[in-house]
Amino acid sequence: MGNYTTEGQQDLALPFPEVSGDVPLLPARMINEFCYCPRLAYLEWVQGEWDDSADTVEGRWVHRRVDQPGGKLPPVEQAKGKDDEPDEKIHARSVELASPRLGLIARMDLIEGSGTTVTPVDYKRGKRPHVSRGAYDPERVQLCVQGLILAEHGYTCTEGVLYYAGSRERVRVMFDDELLALTRQTIDGLRFTAAGGRIPPPLEDSPKCPRCSLNAICLPDETAFFRGADIAPRPLAVGMDTRLPLYVQAFHAKVSKSGERLEVSIDDKKVQEARLIDVSQLAIFGNVYVTTPAMQELMRRNIPISWHSHGGWLMGHTVGTGHKNIELRRAQFRGADDPALCLRIAKTLVEAKIKNARTMLRRNWKGAEGAPAALLEDINGDIRRAQKAPDLESLLGVEGSAAARYFRELPNLLNPPSDDPTPSFDFNKRNRRPPTDPVNALLSFAYALLTRVWTNTLTAVGFDVYLGFYHQPRYGRPALALDMMEPYRPLLADSAVIQAINNGEVRPTDFIRAAGSVALGSDGRKRFIATFERRLSQEVTHPLLGYRLSYRRLLEVQARLFARHLQGELDHFPQFTPR
Repeated sequence: MGNYTTEGQQDLALPFPEVSGDVPLLPARMINEFCYCPRLAYLEWVQGEWDDSADTVEGRWVHRRVDQPGGKLPPVEQAKGKDDEPDEKIHARSVELASPRLGLIARMDLIEGSGTTVTPVDYKRGKRPHVSRGAYDPERVQLCVQGLILAEHGYTCTEGVLYYAGSRERVRVMFDDELLALTRQTIDGLRFTAAGGRIPPPLEDSPKCPRCSLNAICLPDETAFFRGADIAPRPLAVGMDTRLPLYVQAFHAKVSKSGERLEVSIDDKKVQEARLIDVSQLAIFGNVYVTTPAMQELMRRNIPISWHSHGGWLMGHTVGTGHKNIELRRAQFRGADDPALCLRIAKTLVEAKIKNARTMLRRNWKGAEGAPAALLEDINGDIRRAQKAPDLESLLGVEGSAAARYFRELPNLLNPPSDDPTPSFDFNKRNRRPPTDPVNALLSFAYALLTRVWTNTLTAVGFDVYLGFYHQPRYGRPALALDMMEPYRPLLADSAVIQAINNGEVRPTDFIRAAGSVALGSDGRKRFIATFERRLSQEVTHPLLGYRLSYRRLLEVQARLFARHLQGELDHFPQFTPR
């Protein structure tokens, strides 16, 4: 990145031009990240990605004291004492300094010194590493950046200190010519990479990856695997996410914030509460009031709010300022303007949907003989026709024919009606708006829930959810969410409906019938939501990657793989089609 060598020749320095105008200053932490892994720095600095891990949480705990400002760093002209006075002693915590000339900014944990000679002290979690230079290069480079900034402010700074909290040891780092050259090279490297607008490739089978906080965002093994590398992807090293959606559907309910909790009340009487750290999203159904402090806190924590009609239709989506990854949205808009790319993506989605519908029929067919061979062969024909569709209109026809065939056989996946005279679940064909029977009402509600899940997932990854590739843009329609959910309608929505009916979790008496339409009542809706969320939490083995993960995590992985495809890292968009 800026230094080019051939055997027998000296390095040719190619520094990045001095920053000016609205170019942001580089944080010293980003220089550390780039030295450690260029892809990690690009994800954080350029694409605005971030996720916590045990290491980052522990690091914040280690810094809790030094992050509190204390003491002060005087201007250099005041630091040196007069002829008859001693130099001023310096002990300043959490000092932020910038150098527009270098294009750098740093928050320094501690600065010690006397007069104009100072030493930055950087706190690190963990124990001192036993390596030749006393510390790893990323930490040494980050400390040297602080020294360069202090020198820009007129101080003499020839060394720094790394303090390792785990072993309570200090390691001196001399700012010699070798470290200064490495630091400047790293700064220029990050500048050139960011300006180039192309994400660096992932590290190959690196021991750094499993503990990286952005492992599930970067997807280094998965990206390499789908690019043809002969590796077995390691399971995603992510912490268990115990957060779950909070559903509120009671008429005239109110959601408010009280300390670190959300409280749900009806007629000013508290009926439920949930800790904010346990909430992944808030789903509102019908006439529910959310207070301004609650909305502000949810937006601050990047917890989305989904607004549904009382019947379950997704009406809107509230988030904070949104994801900063403008690169992804630019790639999405460029791709949506390419008819060939749209057709190729749509064909993979429809093909995966038909394959997963076939899987549902094979797995859940009631009867000892299983699904008829002729039916499965007809579905295989639908798959072949989808693969050969010449345009989106033809593909829509193939999808419609395959869906009609699938729903025609759906009654064979339900328990047969009993001799009991009470109402049972009868299903003849798929219809919508309004559903005319309980099964169709359940299917419509399940698809609304799945739309919400995909809307939240795609928004969190950085997509514009209203611009699709198969479903064309239409006012108020989350077209991309409808695109991405196609392969998962059978696996998640239909499967939850079949399970809820066959296990008796939802009964025919749970439905409200009026004016020729059928809707799920509030009690039945609660039980079905539990079934649907349980399905999302179920773990499954990925047929291509070979490791287990929950459906909830799988949707995020698929969204990120799609982003890699649109940004040119993957030449195809791999689909999830279990046997």
